[in-house]
Amino acid sequence: MAEKKNDLKDLRNIGIIAHIDAGKTTTTEGILYRTGLKHKIGAVHEGETTTDWMAQEKERGITITAAAVTCYWKNHTINIIDTPGHIDFTVEVERSLRVLDGAVTVFDGKMGVESQSETVWRQADKYNVPRICFINKINQTGGDFYKSLDSIHARLNKRAFPIHLPIGFEQAINGIVDLVNMKSYTYKDFTDKELIEGEVPADMLDQVKKYRSLLIENAVAEDEAMLEKYFEVGEEGLSEDEVKQAIRSAVLSGKFFAVSGGDGRGVIVEKLLDAVNDYLPSPLDRGSTWGTNPKSGDEIERKPDDSQPFSALAFKIATDPFVGKLAFFRVYSGKVQAGSYILNSSTGEKERVGRIVRMQADKREDVAEVGAGDIAAIVGLKGTTTGHTLSDTTNPIVLESITFPEPPVSIAIEPKTKADQEKMSLALQRLAEEDPTFRIKVDHETGQTIISGMGELHLEIIVDRMKREFTVEANIGQPQVAYRETIRKDGVEVQGKFIRQSGGRGQYGDVHLRLSPNAAGEGFKFVNSIKGGVIPSEFIKPVEEGIKEAMNNGVIAGYPVVDMTAELFFGSYHDVDSSEMAFKIAGSMALQEGVKKASPTLLEPVMKVVVVTPETSMGDVIGDLNSKRGRVESMEDLANGIKQITAFVPLGEMFGYTTNLRSMTQGRASSSMELDHYADVPSHVAEAIIAKSSK
Repeated sequence: MAEKKNDLKDLRNIGIIAHIDAGKTTTTEGILYRTGLKHKIGAVHEGETTTDWMAQEKERGITITAAAVTCYWKNHTINIIDTPGHIDFTVEVERSLRVLDGAVTVFDGKMGVESQSETVWRQADKYNVPRICFINKINQTGGDFYKSLDSIHARLNKRAFPIHLPIGFEQAINGIVDLVNMKSYTYKDFTDKELIEGEVPADMLDQVKKYRSLLIENAVAEDEAMLEKYFEVGEEGLSEDEVKQAIRSAVLSGKFFAVSGGDGRGVIVEKLLDAVNDYLPSPLDRGSTWGTNPKSGDEIERKPDDSQPFSALAFKIATDPFVGKLAFFRVYSGKVQAGSYILNSSTGEKERVGRIVRMQADKREDVAEVGAGDIAAIVGLKGTTTGHTLSDTTNPIVLESITFPEPPVSIAIEPKTKADQEKMSLALQRLAEEDPTFRIKVDHETGQTIISGMGELHLEIIVDRMKREFTVEANIGQPQVAYRETIRKDGVEVQGKFIRQSGGRGQYGDVHLRLSPNAAGEGFKFVNSIKGGVIPSEFIKPVEEGIKEAMNNGVIAGYPVVDMTAELFFGSYHDVDSSEMAFKIAGSMALQEGVKKASPTLLEPVMKVVVVTPETSMGDVIGDLNSKRGRVESMEDLANGIKQITAFVPLGEMFGYTTNLRSMTQGRASSSMELDHYADVPSHVAEAIIAKSSK
């Protein structure tokens, strides 16, 4: 489809976010079909969809990587990012929300708000992304628009108001009433080419008036001028354009959510597209972005304007089987041309822009340049990874990066044959470039390669991709928990002294540290309190490096030490023998000695586990969670005898849980889990871990 030039106010960068299986990908398919990019709608369960283009996505019927697609609707350009719903790939949602202007949250009309719907909603709140809600599958047995709306009010936000009401119930649904223009839009079959405009059904008039009044009354409350007018002329005195303007302002405030519903595969998606154009923000609505000057550290503003210096954020790296490494980026200001040079301000390296491509999922269209507010991908960037800022070579800026959680699950992996050895390390490196929550390290004692990820499914997919995309066969070990160590005693003082005399020039480093615990999740802090040059300034950095290196191997079972402050408050040096290396070693020695004295303790990752189960199996599920050292936090009724249990359970007890849960409930229950916090390991469990690590 030809490139359509239009104003920045007509550009929409939106994400489709939801719980797994709510129908995000199907809704995206419906949108692509209606906007003319596809000639038929692909079905997720048959592996025919556009945005689920990886082999694993087609097989499992789930979305793993966020795919960017550009389409056009009624003079608007819409960049859509279809994100995964599975908790192991939550980072894909996180990094997409960082660069989006608005989002459509899809809910399963049979289930209402589910656990992962809450997670993605919280993530959208964190990045202040305005959104509209689409209640999908209401035309299926058990689908209920109003019940789902109640669950949004109860669990997410009370300020969610319908802009459309469904006509009919369950399979009899055949359209919607638009509460803004008071017209009905119906179809004979959801696959119809167009909607039939008509009058509001007589039997719905009272209900429609009630919901319209609620919508307008709450929308005008976000805009003072509109509120005054509303008090003067009343609901009837506002024109259709004014009502739309009021809803738009309210949605853009991030405190008001417009709600629609229907069948994501059907013609009704056209009304959802209209709502995206009418109510979600353009880059202009989102305004300026702020960053820092890498040289001076001063704050800089960049406006969404082509005439400003170029600035963009790389939010995803993908390895494409045909063109190699693709870096997806969002332009915040200025423009970039194919063949030009840009600066990666995060690394300080210059990069050449090879080709710029606009993605229609796994198909691509070359473009000569991309301007402010747009999203595209660059082919051929060498040193750019997720979260890096790209900028004009003469006007550098560093935008706020994206922070990623530490992966809690690890497995050992080894190639099946010698020939696979080199291929394996290349494949793992490529996959780690794409996915910031996937880490690789070599255990120097055993020589094993250890890979870490967000969950069992995450690592399973990585190994599977390695096999298919890089033809590397590998054996994997049992999943391991990424334990941590920390200290509990405050103000422990310790000396680390490294002296070596071996004829000629010796080595001399002497440091005094004070160690204190930090709050959980605060990480490591280094404080330099050296006065009067008792240690020359050039040796301070090496001391910090030595401490950090020593923190990689704790004193209890060799796990990394976290959440601690090390204060360097005294020491001594030798005019001739002192060196950076000597101070690095002294810092490392002091840290290890100090941790031993500061009541070290072992920490384990604790997962927030959400289980959705029929009531009949509830007792078994709770009993099983309790036996895994779990603490049940809450139990809620969802619908039709379905219960949702939320519990906190140590990760070490949860391997293979999905399979056990299926057999315990005859396949009727489902679960999701995410890392919640780290907690002290009970002494009897700690003993077993220590014994295992010392073997």
